[in-house]
Amino acid sequence: MKKILLLIFVLLFTFSIKAQDDSNTTHEKTTYYFIRHAEKDKSDATNRNPKLIRRGKRRARQWKRYFKRKKLDAIYSTNYKRTLSTAFPTANNKKLPIILYNPRQTDYEAFKKETHGQSILIVGHSNTTPSFVNAIIGKDKHQSIDETINSKLFIVTITNGKVIDQVLDIN
Repeated sequence: MKKILLLIFVLLFTFSIKAQDDSNTTHEKTTYYFIRHAEKDKSDATNRNPKLIRRGKRRARQWKRYFKRKKLDAIYSTNYKRTLSTAFPTANNKKLPIILYNPRQTDYEAFKKETHGQSILIVGHSNTTPSFVNAIIGKDKHQSIDETINSKLFIVTITNGKVIDQVLDIN
């Protein structure tokens, strides 16, 4: 009988320690939102840094409304008029600076470490946005976005090393 009571005591003690260990575990989540810049002026094919057209400015305001209720810790954009103009309404609304990045010089592993546990918006281009997503998820999954599409939202969530990605069409 004493052995059974001792066994029960040991089991209860072991389970209570395990429960405490589980409750002390932090489940930190990192969320990345990737968008392509809004509609740009295509009237001059030689212009490498065009502005947004009226429709693009409207879409930038739509992104601001979409992100209004989302937690954002930082906003990144390439250094082009069209990406900065797309990011600006959201950055202004959130009172966040726009942090410039160069997709050709980004160390994606360092970026993931620096932004761990945060919610980040990244504004890029038809080719750089899917490439950035692929680098974050560690898979060659997403292809360049068609030049006529400006409504794709890529969401990558990383929780305890588990990566979930999805693509939404926001109009």
